[in-house]
Amino acid sequence: MDELRPQDPSHIGAYALLARLGAGGMGLVFLGRSPGGRLVAVKVIRAEISDHPEALARFRREVATVRTVRGNCTAQLVDASLDTPPYWLATEYVAGPTLRQAVEAAGPLPPGSAVRLLAALAEGLVAVHAHGVTHRDLKPQNVILAPQGPQLIDFGIARGLDQTVLTREGMASGTPGFAAPEVVRFNEAGPAADVFALGATLAYTATGRPPYGTGDPAVVSYRAVHEDIDLAGVEPSLAALIRDCVAKDPAHRPDPATVIARCAVDSALAMDPHYRALALERADRPVPAGGLAATALLPGHPATGRAPAPSEDAPAPPEDASVPPGSDLGPTPYDRAGRARRRGLRAALACAVAGAVAVTAWQLSEPDGGDTGGGGSGAASPTGGTAVSPKPTGGASAGPPDHIVDDRVSQDRWTLSEDPAEAAQGMGSCDLSRLSVATGLPGNLQSSVGHTTGSDTATVTLRPGKAAKGERAPYYVAVGVRPPHGTDRATGRPTEAVSEGIGFTSKPVDIFSGGSPDGTLSFRYPDDFRGHFADRTVEALPVGDDRGDWTVVLYHVEGGPTEYTSVACNGFHA
Repeated sequence: MDELRPQDPSHIGAYALLARLGAGGMGLVFLGRSPGGRLVAVKVIRAEISDHPEALARFRREVATVRTVRGNCTAQLVDASLDTPPYWLATEYVAGPTLRQAVEAAGPLPPGSAVRLLAALAEGLVAVHAHGVTHRDLKPQNVILAPQGPQLIDFGIARGLDQTVLTREGMASGTPGFAAPEVVRFNEAGPAADVFALGATLAYTATGRPPYGTGDPAVVSYRAVHEDIDLAGVEPSLAALIRDCVAKDPAHRPDPATVIARCAVDSALAMDPHYRALALERADRPVPAGGLAATALLPGHPATGRAPAPSEDAPAPPEDASVPPGSDLGPTPYDRAGRARRRGLRAALACAVAGAVAVTAWQLSEPDGGDTGGGGSGAASPTGGTAVSPKPTGGASAGPPDHIVDDRVSQDRWTLSEDPAEAAQGMGSCDLSRLSVATGLPGNLQSSVGHTTGSDTATVTLRPGKAAKGERAPYYVAVGVRPPHGTDRATGRPTEAVSEGIGFTSKPVDIFSGGSPDGTLSFRYPDDFRGHFADRTVEALPVGDDRGDWTVVLYHVEGGPTEYTSVACNGFHA
């Protein structure tokens, strides 16, 4: 997003223009604001091509396509002007980087995240094709990673399945390296061509490289028609699915519904820690337009759309909290505090997946005024005081203890929302009192919690950020999973009392070592958990044996079995 240039208009139709979002062959895209304050993306066809019959017909078709295709996968049409120059259309504004921007900035997506993205994009194609439309230019630049899931944009060369081709003789539509062989050779684009582009897009996502190399467009297109796609280093099962999508013969490609089935995802992409880090980073950035406050574009609660309420200990905004036009300055302390509050509330989000799986996620960053966790509280000592984070004890050389001991009363407690609509989606939150600040909290630590309704199990995943991995001394964590009720120390069975301890805990591990190739650490409850008391150890209780609100806490282990501090709180309802 860039500030407006002197030659740019200040208004288009009824919309005040605030910033430049991008530019393409057909025109410019601006961030606009309606008279009532709604943010929109305004695409304006270039003056020098507005008199070209083919370009104008293409633009009119884009308007018709966006008006026709309605669903969660596309930005909805708000307004358009097609009668007199300047010709323009306005769609809802979707915050987030393009897939290309995200991969260029952070590198290829890990396999699990790439599979979830593939399934989500295939679901988008199902919706588009159901309206009798083919996109015809699916590529990383035309996918926005919005917090709620990817959005398909730029239907400028899309067409109805019953429409004739609208390009000059001898010219093919689409983008070299993503256009299917039948598009390159015969300019024939049906739903199978979108599947080819989907496979090429995922190849780029998984490798960070153009799927058919770089060079002259004709050479790249030749490779797409005659040579194999570049999938070096891609996880085998994902590579096999991508190869099927980019089969040279369109009849041999799976349809989008089959792609979804083969992905077999079991959790929401919006809750994927890596995806959230990519999407929310751009969504949190302020608009570089004069007079817009830094909070003007900040999303509300991701599930309800309501603006998050500020915490009592948040600093007051400065007298001028606006961002100067074109500013590249990093976040101010006020911006960081706002992000901490927003991510604290995001940690309360639980999303029902396929009617069964509840997933929650949180993200942690440095304790320098930035993010401090998911809205949990510090653990309390048996006397009721909040535990103080102990000083580092040289854990890097001594290593972690075998376990941590349940020797205190915990103030971290997750509860299901009292709002019926939110509760039906598994949404809840932790107590919003202050977390203890653990020493050396690594930046961009991502984590998620998942539970399938009615099952006896839950999963917790941790993944250190790319910048942090391998650049620090060991940082030991243990995960605590606390049932709704207390635990009988002799039998491990639930009691009638409300739980007060830290619950069943995992073995402390260093988040910077071990795990999968992408650095992800996974914990399965109850298999990887035990209840450790001063005098005995008991097996973890299956989730189904104690129905209610379960609390999940991440503990920083700084010394022996009793030297640990809570740094994040989350949970799920069973």
